[in-house]
Amino acid sequence: MNNFHLSGLDIFIIVGITLFVVIIGLIAAKRADRTVKGYFLASGKMPWYLVGAAFVATTVSSEQIVGTMGATYKDGMGIANWTWWALPTYLLTMVFFIPMYLRNKIMTVPEFLKRRYGSACASIYSVVMTIGYILVFLPPILYGGSITVSELTGWNQYYVMVGIVVVTASYTLLGGLNSVMWTDAIQCVLFLGGGILFFWLALHHIPGGWSAMVEAAPERFHLYHEPSDPEAPFLGLIIASFGVFLFYQSSNQVMIQRILSAKSTWDGMMGIVFAGFIGIVLPVVTCLMGLVVYHWLDVMGRGESLLPDNYDKAFPLALETFAPSGVKGVVLAGFFAAIMSTVSALSNSISTIFSLDIYRNFWRKNAGNRELITTGQLSGGVALLIASLIAPMVGTVGLFKYFQTGVTYIATPFISVILLGIFWKRTSYAGAVAGLIGGVAIQVVLAVVLPLLAIRLHWLYVGGISQALTMLLIILVSFYTAPPTADQVKSFVWRPSWLRTLDDGVKRPWYKRVVFWAALYALAWCYIYWRFW
Repeated sequence: MNNFHLSGLDIFIIVGITLFVVIIGLIAAKRADRTVKGYFLASGKMPWYLVGAAFVATTVSSEQIVGTMGATYKDGMGIANWTWWALPTYLLTMVFFIPMYLRNKIMTVPEFLKRRYGSACASIYSVVMTIGYILVFLPPILYGGSITVSELTGWNQYYVMVGIVVVTASYTLLGGLNSVMWTDAIQCVLFLGGGILFFWLALHHIPGGWSAMVEAAPERFHLYHEPSDPEAPFLGLIIASFGVFLFYQSSNQVMIQRILSAKSTWDGMMGIVFAGFIGIVLPVVTCLMGLVVYHWLDVMGRGESLLPDNYDKAFPLALETFAPSGVKGVVLAGFFAAIMSTVSALSNSISTIFSLDIYRNFWRKNAGNRELITTGQLSGGVALLIASLIAPMVGTVGLFKYFQTGVTYIATPFISVILLGIFWKRTSYAGAVAGLIGGVAIQVVLAVVLPLLAIRLHWLYVGGISQALTMLLIILVSFYTAPPTADQVKSFVWRPSWLRTLDDGVKRPWYKRVVFWAALYALAWCYIYWRFW
């Protein structure tokens, strides 16, 4: 990629847009309330459109763009399921989780675990997720972003990584969630707009466009992949809808914090629906370019194939090949925006959990607003530093596989405990602790035993087996230990009456009702799966 060149216009666009985002973040920081709720939850004042945009922006970063584009180049459209297969988990989150979180005024997921079960469960979540965010979530984002820019420009990868961290930290650590939410919304617009333009221009380089690509390799344009597929088995996606996917959307602090900042239940619900609509077009930005690059290289023969091992280079190659001057700047500005949005979200969630659920519980129970905010700023900065040092090891595993596998192993014990805590009032404190500790042991055993038995399963299936065994363990231990008190469970165990609170109990016109917009999203989703099944 030695021919890649950024014009003066490209550099001006990148610098200008990045500075604009930083300025917005600093303005939001100045206006944020200097209280614990103001810093960590944006004072609970966020409207639906900021909630939805931030929800999407948090999930889209270098891992999403570089990783899934490369995976799509390698395996076809089935990789788009990682984005499009969102309806089941979104609906489950809206019906069972958001009303519970907001009606109980929950600030963090560990707070829910502490109030539903006890302090040990909250502590385990806090420690494991803090370590997970630093070791599993942040490194692939920093690695993917820095290696892509380095490949394109020849700049030192580590200098690029430092630049990403410093620029993002400048407003994130100062303004907390208020800065994160506002910049996320802007960044969402940037990477969507730039990505759609990029895809449209790239498609015009293919004689015959989309139809020609489908005709040349029709087997690559299906969402359904057989259960034995090594990358995106459809059966595995269904299983994950009640496991790792559900955890990521509904019980992962970095995601649910956007919902907890909503100014009402209605805004939280509409934010999720809005995120769903954005997700309909998101694969155009994240992965479908991989189909264009495959056709360009492997069908048209316009360059050396990236198979079998260089598929993570699909994005930089596409940018070099299809983006003219000016467009390169817009696309790279959107790419930087996507990285910054996820890095800022993760560092903010790390600071939230560390300050409210680790520092305050273990060191300073009576810490005031200023002390907790300062602790959050310091912990967020340290987390970014550690993740930067770990990031290079991602390249030895593979970007997409590193992230998805890591999340699966973190998610399984927690979603097992959380689901039973919401749906079964008999779930006990001892059962939950056994599930969190035993769930890890179960996964370790499976990781050792399955290879010894020469059984090769996709990690989604392994996660599903682990979740089933963990839930069985929780149920058995709960039956033989003291049940929780009625006061401990009554506000957390789901009831059908919660469905009446989807619109906050306010009578709204039909075009403002959650059910109406959720139904439209579901119809669009059904059409996509009918069209590309």
